[in-house]
Amino acid sequence: MKVAIAKEGNVVSGHFGYCEGFQIYEVENNQVKDTTLVANPGHKPGFLPRFLGEKNVNVIIAGGMGATAQQLFNENNISVIVGASGELDEVIKSYLDGKLESTGSVCHDHSHHDEGCEE
Repeated sequence: MKVAIAKEGNVVSGHFGYCEGFQIYEVENNQVKDTTLVANPGHKPGFLPRFLGEKNVNVIIAGGMGATAQQLFNENNISVIVGASGELDEVIKSYLDGKLESTGSVCHDHSHHDEGCEE
């Protein structure tokens, strides 16, 4: 299984579509076996769900994400967890421990300071 976390520095990005990249964790038997960083190829509506799907990602974790992006991830058989925050290593640990749950929140405000959520 592969879990991608939208990141900004060493923390979960609050704005999925404009994150600096994705930390992808390869998980076997509930343990991280490998991790790679994939740079965000750019904010193009509808592109990132396919892009991460092609990398065999099964789960995406982010701080905020628009409804359309969440729907597109689901259509690509990628589970979505939104409302996450904190350091990447702590977030993946919480996920693997079964303690990280999606808030289900949808980002509606696309007028962030030069940022926005993937719609």
